[in-house]
Amino acid sequence: MGAKTGLLVYMDPASSGPLRLPAEVDPERTAELVGRLYPGWEVAESARCELGDATYPPDGTAYLGSFPGVDIVCDRHWVGDYPSRLPQHLIDASAGRRLVVHWMHSVVDFLAFAVWEDGQLVRSLSLSPDSGVMENIGEPLPFEAPFWAGEHPVEPVPGWPAKGPYPLPFHPLDLGEEALRFFFGFVLEGMPEPEDMDPYEVVLLGFRLADPDGPTPEEKEAAMRAIISRMGPPRMFTYGPDGTMVEVEGL
Repeated sequence: MGAKTGLLVYMDPASSGPLRLPAEVDPERTAELVGRLYPGWEVAESARCELGDATYPPDGTAYLGSFPGVDIVCDRHWVGDYPSRLPQHLIDASAGRRLVVHWMHSVVDFLAFAVWEDGQLVRSLSLSPDSGVMENIGEPLPFEAPFWAGEHPVEPVPGWPAKGPYPLPFHPLDLGEEALRFFFGFVLEGMPEPEDMDPYEVVLLGFRLADPDGPTPEEKEAAMRAIISRMGPPRMFTYGPDGTMVEVEGL
């Protein structure tokens, strides 16, 4: 699985649940949305993008779309381990509406999602195999029940150098796909169901955004180089004749 998300979706009460969106985004309302969520930021229009490809934009880029009853924001800038710590102005923008955040990263099997109703947090979950359950607020939602009940265990890959059983009762990305379907009515990976929306039929507007109080591009690059310098050498694996994973030597 390789899906990643940095989604914030605002929905009117009548629109809560699987999204049913018109094909055309409202440019004027989308521009107003950008102004509300990014006050004081430097903003420049960029290329449009289909929702299916827009869920985790490059750093400094965001894709937004305002539709009747629904506002969609795709921006990795807001992603963090604790959804409950979402900046207050983003929560305030949900007054009288439902706000759902969905953050997922396939490289580290990370998933977080949260729901606010009229500005009040009612559910937040954040977890990964390395960090465990980082946040678990409110009652689990219906789609979560089979996962917590152990009905979706992670089966070990034969020969993979695992350090014991998977540390969670399910794979976060599997739950993440079900969360996408439950909240928004589409999936990014796996088999779509007949009633699912096609995220590639929804086009969002693109924006280049710069936080005047954030780090400069040079500071971001230096931080990334520091992270890379602390990483160990890469390891590559392939399937052996018997179907088990075998490490490729001599890299």
